[in-house]
Amino acid sequence: MLFYSTKTRSITASLEDAVFRSLPADNGLYMPEFIPKLSDQFMATIQDRSFNEIAVEVGHALLGDDISRDDVEKIVDNSFSFEAPVVEVGPDTFVLELFHGSSMAFKDFGARFMASLMSHFLAKSQKEIKILVATSGDTGGAVAQGFYNVPGISVTILYPSGKVSDIQEKQLTTLGKNITALEVDGTFDDCQRLVKEAFLDADLTAKFNLASANSINISRLIPQSFYYFSAFAQTKHLGKPVVFSVPSGNFGNLSAGVLAYQMGLPVQRFLAVTNRNNVVPRYLSSSLYEPFPSIETISNAMDVGSPSNFVRLTRFFEDDWEQVRSMVSGYYFDDDQTRKGMREVYDRTGYVMCPHTAVAYNGLQEYRKESEEDFTGVLLATAHPAKFLDLVENTLESTVPIPERLENLLSMEKKAISLNARFEDFKAYLLG
Repeated sequence: MLFYSTKTRSITASLEDAVFRSLPADNGLYMPEFIPKLSDQFMATIQDRSFNEIAVEVGHALLGDDISRDDVEKIVDNSFSFEAPVVEVGPDTFVLELFHGSSMAFKDFGARFMASLMSHFLAKSQKEIKILVATSGDTGGAVAQGFYNVPGISVTILYPSGKVSDIQEKQLTTLGKNITALEVDGTFDDCQRLVKEAFLDADLTAKFNLASANSINISRLIPQSFYYFSAFAQTKHLGKPVVFSVPSGNFGNLSAGVLAYQMGLPVQRFLAVTNRNNVVPRYLSSSLYEPFPSIETISNAMDVGSPSNFVRLTRFFEDDWEQVRSMVSGYYFDDDQTRKGMREVYDRTGYVMCPHTAVAYNGLQEYRKESEEDFTGVLLATAHPAKFLDLVENTLESTVPIPERLENLLSMEKKAISLNARFEDFKAYLLG
């Protein structure tokens, strides 16, 4: 399959080139030239398949022109030794837990699959790759874990100083070896801008084989579609239409859900739910897309004022606002409303949610008030609540157990290089 640039349709790349280049030369994003449909037989029996079996079927449909089914199966098995279970938290309301991987965040799905896919190609080419990635919290930890000690790959992670949780920071600053962390004096948008500019800089692209592990890379998006199919498989027996509520920052997660829908996943509606960084909910209500500088909130991984994947989200619907609106509803909530959602679920069920998950819960509750239809609501839990320990415990006025793998991080030494948000200095660091 070829992948085209969202800015210039005539600019195309193979799967391997799209994965390693990350961005086309015109600074667009890669999109598949066509979206395959999964068979009726697969959808009829999906409830009988494991997560990895689902992933192989979906992955082969998307990648089968470039990678054999056996190799897709190897990549999937190397990537996913963990599940994505759904947990009931109310009538027709389920949490899709995406935090059972190594970094305990949903980005493990994309990062580990990307690392396995790159390793597949590198085994043939013997190239060396330098990965640049910006993180607002969870991406950095997932990429660090996914690419740690992978031969032929070095990783540089940029994160905004003071704007990630302690555990998130430890996850991306304590590994060392082929993982380097840059603590940027700025916002996530600044970090993302630095990464994008690096890919367009002739000096850097001449010296390094650069790749990105952000959701701008198509190989991050593809595996995220797998867990939408898995969630449907786990709730199919209920016999009701499914609504997915997606906490959204850079909108890769929602774009992956729409990809699954375009491949044949039966979805009634998607909810694009954000914090005060509400550029997409405002677009959905007005048709106007107006990015703005990001606003700091307690759901920090969603503090994105100019989401990169917005163009992919709309391209799946042929850039037609009415088509987007026909499948996606937008909601946003402030910090007080987020804390209220966390307390509401905990007081009623004892279930502990991170702030991002609570934002998705609030969106689902709001949609229920407006909808007259009966449906199964699935909200995406994007991170383990212990990753935001102080905030969660203060909000719930209760102690939250810390998984051993996270607790061990707290005593480890942070190793990060301080950097300002000027591209010239970032470039000098890379060249030096």
